[in-house]
Amino acid sequence: MGSAKALAKEILMSRKAVNRLYENKAQLNSISMHLGESVAIARTVGHLSKSAEVMKLVNNLMKAPQMAATMQEFSKEMIKAGVIEEMVNDALDSALDSEDIEEETEEEVDKVLSEIAGETVAQLPEAVRKERARVSAEKESTSREEETIAEGVDDEEELEEIRARLARVRS
Repeated sequence: MGSAKALAKEILMSRKAVNRLYENKAQLNSISMHLGESVAIARTVGHLSKSAEVMKLVNNLMKAPQMAATMQEFSKEMIKAGVIEEMVNDALDSALDSEDIEEETEEEVDKVLSEIAGETVAQLPEAVRKERARVSAEKESTSREEETIAEGVDDEEELEEIRARLARVRS
């Protein structure tokens, strides 16, 4: 029984030793990770300090105030270019619209002229009849005047009236 008790004690101590070894292993892994993290932080700090030095040198070379002024001028020019582009587009649009308006205006004028021409054509036979009647009346009056003059009518008033008619006929 003594040996069984001793063996049981040895087993318990072995298990405790194994558990302690696992704990020690976990602690060592934790320490290793902390050390890795510290090394990574140290590297990052080194890189950031180098980057800061490089940025200082770049800023000194760039002359930031002058660059800011240049960027403002560039921005103004870009705005002007945008405004000019809008003006050109508006001008082109209005020019193209005016061509459409001119075409529409010409179409309307053609319609009005064709309507007037249609009315004129409809009145043409009546106008021709009136003109023929007027021309024949003028011929008759002219022939009467000539006959009267040929007959030697001395009536001065009648002669003046005939001359007035003749002048109207000629004009």
